[in-house]
Amino acid sequence: MRCLGLDVGDRRIGVAMSDPEGILASPFSIIDRTDEAADVEAISSIVRQREVGKVIVGLPRSMDGSLGHQAEKVQAFVRKLAERINVPLEFRDERLTTVSARRMMRESGARRDKEKARDDAAAAAVILQGYLDEKREYPGDLV
Repeated sequence: MRCLGLDVGDRRIGVAMSDPEGILASPFSIIDRTDEAADVEAISSIVRQREVGKVIVGLPRSMDGSLGHQAEKVQAFVRKLAERINVPLEFRDERLTTVSARRMMRESGARRDKEKARDDAAAAAVILQGYLDEKREYPGDLV
């Protein structure tokens, strides 16, 4: 099943996509935020066109694990998105994903132009890959 990963920020939404088998996540695109309706439509369009079966959204928790103002904004955005798409949505803790994404980009020798935008898509890929790895490690209910 193909999954979509989202790193929702105030200015941009980083988008990552898995392969059809749900094994490998890759940066897919950046959505420059304009207004909520357009942002939701852009994501819904990707879900329809790419036949996405699940959407994984990074939830920005504080380092102590609590939910702050930014997490509330992401949750509100996801509620709007859930009204438009007919696939399951799941939150995933995104603490330190941007840091990991920047490190990976630097180690890969990626050019520094448009770095922040690429960081967002790479962060979405880190979020999604964590989910995919966890699902492979624990594929079903352990009863």
